[in-house]
Amino acid sequence: MGFIKRLGWYLLGLSVGLVFLVIFLKKKSEETGAEFCYLPNCRVLKDMRSKPLVIPQSIQEELTVMQLDSLAVRTFLEDGKVDFSKSDTEAEPCKSYVVLKEINTNTIALTFQNCQQEVTISAASKIH
Repeated sequence: MGFIKRLGWYLLGLSVGLVFLVIFLKKKSEETGAEFCYLPNCRVLKDMRSKPLVIPQSIQEELTVMQLDSLAVRTFLEDGKVDFSKSDTEAEPCKSYVVLKEINTNTIALTFQNCQQEVTISAASKIH
């Protein structure tokens, strides 16, 4: 059997195996709710989603002015973009992360204090 023929059989088997692997991992992640977060943005947001969210009264008033409720704030932790250049990832005891999200053609920045036991919103602002 020639090299080209063996390479063809190898690639056929590899592609069938990859298809089964993708189907298996997708089904497994849907059943268990597992997420595969490898990038820094995904890892930070996943960590903050796993903790209780605290919204101080002063920030709640700012969010009301911006027409954001607690569900809208939760979407920041689902699909927001962490601005690492404005975040303080070395702060102790709570790291500070600025999360950006575009809502109704406005870019809104929320600053989250990520502590061991909870996540607190410390600032909210519109970016033009």
